[in-house]
Amino acid sequence: MTVSPTDTTVDADEERVRDLVDRLVADNDVADATGFLGAQFDLGLAWVHFPEGNGGLGLSPRLQNVVNAELSDHGAPSPYMRNPIGYGMGAPTVVTHGSDEQKQRYLRPLFTGEEIWCQLFSEPGAGSDVAGLATRAVLDGDEWIINGQKVWTTLAHLSRWGMLVARSNPDQPKHKGLTYFVVDMHAPGVEVRPLRQMTGDAEFNEVYFTDVRIPDAERLGDVGEGWGVSLTTLMNERVSIGGAVSPRGSGHIAGAVRAFQQRSEHLSEAQRVAMKDELMKLWVRAETHRLTNVRASQNRKLGNPGPEGSVGKLASADLNKDITAFTMNLLGPDALLYGDYSMRRPETAGDSSTPQRGFLRMRANSIEGGTTEVMKNILGERVLGLPGDVRVDKDRPWIEVPRS
Repeated sequence: MTVSPTDTTVDADEERVRDLVDRLVADNDVADATGFLGAQFDLGLAWVHFPEGNGGLGLSPRLQNVVNAELSDHGAPSPYMRNPIGYGMGAPTVVTHGSDEQKQRYLRPLFTGEEIWCQLFSEPGAGSDVAGLATRAVLDGDEWIINGQKVWTTLAHLSRWGMLVARSNPDQPKHKGLTYFVVDMHAPGVEVRPLRQMTGDAEFNEVYFTDVRIPDAERLGDVGEGWGVSLTTLMNERVSIGGAVSPRGSGHIAGAVRAFQQRSEHLSEAQRVAMKDELMKLWVRAETHRLTNVRASQNRKLGNPGPEGSVGKLASADLNKDITAFTMNLLGPDALLYGDYSMRRPETAGDSSTPQRGFLRMRANSIEGGTTEVMKNILGERVLGLPGDVRVDKDRPWIEVPRS
């Protein structure tokens, strides 16, 4: 067998990564989540494809799967669970568009979960059409003054920093007059109000900005180029929501299998056969989705994700809803026993600790991170080459576009 220089390099890189993982586990206590994740960052194992010094090693993103699998086997803490918005969306945006100072300031405490991040894009009048947002950013010396409202902001009540897109030039078309900032969520003029969901939780929020000042040094990208920066966040958001590579048979499908094993003895033979057949179809869909994400992860080049993020996000939304609905059907009348419905301000997003809570929470999957309808439009236009929707406001100055 002939071994190419490329194969040799890949093998050497993987061996290096595994050696670093062994050192990380040997020298650090997984029970000390902050300390362990800090050491992981310092060894370049946070995002191995990031540059050295920024939590990475400058290697193939494929090797992050090796790191994650090894650490999962050792019960290591998950940076995603501690800071989902920051880890999945904030870090790729900062490393792509941030200054050296911003990378040094933000990435490590973001990864350890010491500083939680949120995403401030959607507004009451700009949800699916984010580029139509109205929050204003006016330059005043070396600071920007922000006024406006954002909505559906996950974990804003816990966040230290927010990724904010605001309109800096209303005389430009809607996609061209935007600028992207990192905003201090503790700054004067920032007000966070809870939005209670049907689960009883209030992991979402609405955020008001009243004369909030942001230093120009906290801008990501050039003035007026906020839409391009926001696409980095949005594409990574879809990968984060729908493109995660999980162990085989884990997640919601594991809960469905467990529920079937516990409940099948109470079913008639006909019911048991029918439910088992439905469960197997769901398991195959879950495994197909997982393997698709594995391929997409391995093929994803250094830089911004491609359309596979939208594919994964679209598929996962329907799959999660179908699996949790199946589990509720298995429970029968017990599915109505929800438990404590008092409002909570959770420290994590997407709590599915019970089948009932998971069923209700998964209804949001087809809305958050880009609605199912938006995902279909993206895939139809940008992947399949189908004609796009009519956009009469595309080239008109934003200030001239009628709004309700």
